[in-house]
Amino acid sequence: MLYRILADLVVLLHLFFIIFVVTGGVAAYFWSWRMVVLHLPAVIWGMYIEFSGNICPLTPLENHFRQLSGQEGYSSGFVDHYLVPIIYPVGLTRDIQIVLGLLVFVVNLVAYAFFLRRIAA
Repeated sequence: MLYRILADLVVLLHLFFIIFVVTGGVAAYFWSWRMVVLHLPAVIWGMYIEFSGNICPLTPLENHFRQLSGQEGYSSGFVDHYLVPIIYPVGLTRDIQIVLGLLVFVVNLVAYAFFLRRIAA
């Protein structure tokens, strides 16, 4: 039971990290440099994972806890296992992964442009 709870907590952490990577630039607009210091490394990591095709270390950690709880792990990444069935029913391809990475870049580029414009004013 404990390992299943830990696996579920890793899933939540993973999901919140993804949300932070995508929307953290908007948060920086409101909370200034404190958020930028936390967000930029997260964006760089998220883009690295998407562009390189690697699996985030949280995925094997979740699988480890799932196996310790008697459940089966999975061989794909977090996005492919949890989000793709919701967003992209046909599956995650390398092209879609690159588009997701570019989307993260563009959303944050726009958010930081507004942020820099606000602090320059």
